[in-house]
Amino acid sequence: MNKKISLLLCATLAASVIASLPAMAWAPKKAPIETQWASKVNPQNPLPEYPRPQMARPDWLNLNGIWEYQSGAVGDATPVGKKLTDEICVPYPVESALSGVMEHHDRLWYRRSFTVPTAWKGKEVMLNFGAVDYEAEVFVNGKSLGVHTGGYEAFSYDITPYLEGTEPQELIVRVFDPTEKGGQPRGKQTNKPGGIMYTPTTGIWQTVWLEPIAKTSIASLKMIPDVDNKLVHLTVNTTGAKAKAVVTIKDSGKVIKTVTVAPNVETSIPIKNPKLWSPEEPFLYDVNVKLMQGKTASDTVDSYFGMRKISLGDVGGIKKMLLNNQFVFEMGALDQGFWPEGIYTAPTDEALRSDIEMEKRLGFNLVRKHIKIEPARWYYWADHLGILVWQDMPSPNSYDDNHPPIDKPAYEKQLREVITTHWNSPAIIMWVVFNESQGRHDTPYVVSVTKQLDPSRLVDRDSGSGHEDDAHDGAVGDVDDVHSYPPPGVSGPSPTQALVCGEYGSIGYTVKGHLWKTGDSSVNSPVELEDLYGDFSNKLKQLQDKNGLSAAVVVQITDVETETNGMMTYDRVLKCDPTRIALANHFQYPVPTFNAIVPTSETTSQTWRYTFTSPTGEWKTTNFDDSLWQSGPGGFGTQNTPGIGKLGTPWNTPDIWLRRTFNPGTLSATQMAQLVLHDYHDEDLEVYINGILAYKQGGFTSSYEFRPLTAEGKAAIKPNADNILAVHCHQTGGGQYVDVGISQRIPPQMP
Repeated sequence: MNKKISLLLCATLAASVIASLPAMAWAPKKAPIETQWASKVNPQNPLPEYPRPQMARPDWLNLNGIWEYQSGAVGDATPVGKKLTDEICVPYPVESALSGVMEHHDRLWYRRSFTVPTAWKGKEVMLNFGAVDYEAEVFVNGKSLGVHTGGYEAFSYDITPYLEGTEPQELIVRVFDPTEKGGQPRGKQTNKPGGIMYTPTTGIWQTVWLEPIAKTSIASLKMIPDVDNKLVHLTVNTTGAKAKAVVTIKDSGKVIKTVTVAPNVETSIPIKNPKLWSPEEPFLYDVNVKLMQGKTASDTVDSYFGMRKISLGDVGGIKKMLLNNQFVFEMGALDQGFWPEGIYTAPTDEALRSDIEMEKRLGFNLVRKHIKIEPARWYYWADHLGILVWQDMPSPNSYDDNHPPIDKPAYEKQLREVITTHWNSPAIIMWVVFNESQGRHDTPYVVSVTKQLDPSRLVDRDSGSGHEDDAHDGAVGDVDDVHSYPPPGVSGPSPTQALVCGEYGSIGYTVKGHLWKTGDSSVNSPVELEDLYGDFSNKLKQLQDKNGLSAAVVVQITDVETETNGMMTYDRVLKCDPTRIALANHFQYPVPTFNAIVPTSETTSQTWRYTFTSPTGEWKTTNFDDSLWQSGPGGFGTQNTPGIGKLGTPWNTPDIWLRRTFNPGTLSATQMAQLVLHDYHDEDLEVYINGILAYKQGGFTSSYEFRPLTAEGKAAIKPNADNILAVHCHQTGGGQYVDVGISQRIPPQMP
């Protein structure tokens, strides 16, 4: 759909909506922080853009805006003809500030009236919902149209038989959402938000609209590009009487092909000298489809497609992900799609577009859309702006305790509907069916269903599982996907799968005045964030060159609620210099040098005092007597832990405490500022300098890393004097190893 059509639709919509909405008293709530777009929301006309741009019709009526609302209970009578107690701004979820409610209720009632335009007389009137979480029963003039389940899928009803005269019609929606109490797909939603789990979304959270269609009309389009054979495989699915479809394809406004095709049958249309879609050149062909009954067009829709191929291929004997038959390293950011004022719903279309624009500005060519399905306009912008998308399926459950049984039929229903309603998007190149085994079930079957539905894209069976489940499920899916924190890692090698790192990084940095509640920092400044990210990108280049890595996804593009590991804050304030991040994303970040101040045991064992028994007293401080501790060479751990340095002393208990005296010699103020931790830890690590916390990190690494010290830790170091480096490492299972040193990071000359 071109911009002129979009502007025309917006103008038509604005006049229609404002004329049909009742005047009501309403005000938004105030979120802890808000983006710049929150104040731009017009409650009488929110999200006015046409909501289904890949199958756009010229006539429609937006039903977004102020509705009546009240919380519900089991057994409620349908409130036909009754004014509800409160008001809500649709389509913002009830938990959001922009809804005007900012409360959670498992059960909701919505109510409003609408008037069907007289120009639609003789047409079928369709009522469309972008998405309602989770169960929705829809009533028109007191009659139930049916019950829809699924929080991420669009659904529609033909309401023509239920309309009464030309007067205002009553629309009521009943909602029930069990959130974590049910086994349905819900992604990161929980009623106990914290850490990696966030505020839930309940009720209508995408656009609601009406449109007139003929009895013989276009139901859907399916467009699959075939780059190798210079074809697009097109299916025009229709309803009603026999008809023919006239398809017009345009290149930059110029007609290049007009063909007549039979409905409901795939037709292969040649595309001469096809212009290929890529993140660098996201070229799209415009498509117009007219459904003809004789010489009369009963229906017309506008759409678009991109000539793009995604596949696996051998490059230097290693299986790689290929874009248009060429290897392109996919440098991605995790994108969760949450908003401080709208939760699941972006405040405006401009806001929705802005995240992708920022990802492009930062030099990413890939987004992993993390266990959430976005409104159709998000994929429209991904297609038009040019960014590759790994699309996660929202998981049936996540990290909450006492998981309810997985609703397998609900998951498969969602899987099928998401794929079949998004398969025309050239940006989407891979379906990620599970994440970190959350709600994972019947993996070979789920992967096969995905492949059968959409053989044109790749499938990731479980981001974060790596090859560890091959013995159980076999090497199903197209990629071997590991999560590695904080530095990126790689699995493999694999003869059948490409190697990817689906998550890494998680660089925490807080910006005063832009916190949801509280948050932690693992770096102390934007420059430290940029340098650490640059180090990670240089590590990725090594993994690409030496291990055959095809792609990596950093966590993450924005903070989300209490998580502070985004490139932007939750209210979309950039934390870093985008030019420097873009250099890193193009593998052009200069490699720093490191000067060991306190050497590690990576190549030569260093001597430590150590104990496996929890020490009494102030073991972290300089005046603690560690003479009764054992003395031995580092590092400390077990033999089969991958990526370790020297194994000087076996350690296989849950905890170890280490102490070491060091004299850094003369250090200038510049050198002091450049000090970083050099370490390997598996698992949780605490490092103290002269009793002051200098570094703390949970989880494990799979290789040595350089990480920023706390400002307090650096300040505690005494030049030309003895200092105490004290370490505690805690282990819960698997391999284990700990080794710690301090280095000076000498920054390279930036280009």
